[in-house]
Amino acid sequence: MRVKFAYAVSIAAAVAMLTACGKKQDGEAGAGASAAVVASAPATEEATVVRIGHAAPLTGGIAHLGKDNENGARLAVEEINKQGLTIDGHKIQLELDAQDDAADPKTGTAVAQKLVDDHVVAVVGHLNSGVSIPASKIYSDASIVQISPSSTNPAYTQQGFKTTYRVVATDAQQGPALANYATKALGAKRIAIVDDATAYGKGLADEFAKTVEASGAKVVAREATNDKATDFRAILTKIKSVRPDVIMFGGMDATGGPFTKQAAALGIRAKILGGDGVCTDKVGELAGTAVQNLVCSEAGLALSKMDKGADFEQKYEDRFHTPVQIYAPFTYDAVYVIVDAMKRANSIEAPKVLAAMPSTDYNGVIGHIAFDDKGDLKEGAITLYDFKDGKKSVLDVVKM
Repeated sequence: MRVKFAYAVSIAAAVAMLTACGKKQDGEAGAGASAAVVASAPATEEATVVRIGHAAPLTGGIAHLGKDNENGARLAVEEINKQGLTIDGHKIQLELDAQDDAADPKTGTAVAQKLVDDHVVAVVGHLNSGVSIPASKIYSDASIVQISPSSTNPAYTQQGFKTTYRVVATDAQQGPALANYATKALGAKRIAIVDDATAYGKGLADEFAKTVEASGAKVVAREATNDKATDFRAILTKIKSVRPDVIMFGGMDATGGPFTKQAAALGIRAKILGGDGVCTDKVGELAGTAVQNLVCSEAGLALSKMDKGADFEQKYEDRFHTPVQIYAPFTYDAVYVIVDAMKRANSIEAPKVLAAMPSTDYNGVIGHIAFDDKGDLKEGAITLYDFKDGKKSVLDVVKM
């Protein structure tokens, strides 16, 4: 990331200088003084390229969510480049170094090392908690800021690393919000819980279970599947036999959609609750008409509830010709937070940018962004949704 300068020096000027350095013959002094001198052009500074890493699944069952995250970050990078960025007196050209982690921990750590080797100034990612957590040690060892736009497992920021940040609420907030809806709004007494055995799905289910049990309601079944499963009939048949009032599913939309559809096909009438992983318009396509029985949460404000949400939505759709899924506004803001830290540090060196992060005080699309000593948001919100005509509809907002 060195600053490069282009100097235009003509061949004629170079020849003239060499001639001037040679031994002058008698009577040449006047001729030398009268010789045409070609001046070199003024120095022109080329922009320094600064890479910001982005990591998310761009292949596999939740690639649509990963691409949504990447699009948000790319929109921010393009805007900042168009506006012009100067750090320490030098022009900066941002470049998004986008990598596919396939929502896989092993791939994610390889991607993290590649981003470190690419000398990125900071990283926006990863999408999944199960990938963000193992990748975080690599960024910590390299003193590179990691801002996750969507990893909600509390453990991500509880490892003692100074590099881990996130711009969403955590499952320690999201799980209780869902549980309180189940026990208070729905009056559920018998609750079944299923998770996909990932750090995200199990983590959310565990937090949900704690609040449910503290309320006096009973967990009548606790089952696990995996994030690649497509057939849930055996689990659902077992759950049906214990007659739950509510079923909580911890996982992503690629599995939550079929789970909800198969539950309806088996005649299960219990309301199904899910976290942000299932809270997409895509789940409506996967669950079909059964989606009307689903209530889900997002670890942040709904786009429609963000003060700058309508403007962002318009810019996003104009640029990418597709609707926002969930966390594109969060990746967009994460890029701006990184650039804000670069400006305050007056540096493009990763350790100096890291040192500026704790004092972040930024107003973005998602709202006010400031971090506590672990890297979590000081202010957060959980939004609950139900579905009308297959599309998400805001049910309630819980401020944290």
